[in-house]
Amino acid sequence: METNTETSSTNLFSHVREGDTEFQSGGLRDFFLYRDLGIAAATGGKVVAHLVKANMAPEVGTGWHRHEADFHIVYMLKGWARFMYEDKETLVKAGDCVHQRPGIVHFLFDYSKDMEYLEIVSPAAFTSIDMPAPCAVPAPTPWVQAD
Repeated sequence: METNTETSSTNLFSHVREGDTEFQSGGLRDFFLYRDLGIAAATGGKVVAHLVKANMAPEVGTGWHRHEADFHIVYMLKGWARFMYEDKETLVKAGDCVHQRPGIVHFLFDYSKDMEYLEIVSPAAFTSIDMPAPCAVPAPTPWVQAD
């Protein structure tokens, strides 16, 4: 990962190449893997950007929650995911972009085995708060095991 410290200490140039950072567990959800893109460090914590991909089949999903964040987008790169946004089911497919307005109650409950998305959130240290369920959630689609 390259950084240039010629700018202010909270707004650095950053160039993260494929292979500079690896997908890792230990993020917000244990059934996903996360790849840091260096944006939190480059912006002094103002923004985080990471790639998120499926690591395990959907069983329980994220649960109903909201984020304490000023800005939050999900851009689906591969596969698909099904979310509940308040009481509305939303299918997000490769090429789709979702702006999750601040405070929206949601639940990611189903996703494809090849799901991968770019997530950009501000601030970088956003929080996730469990919320009561506003409605029932459909069952996830089981992953078919290869022979």
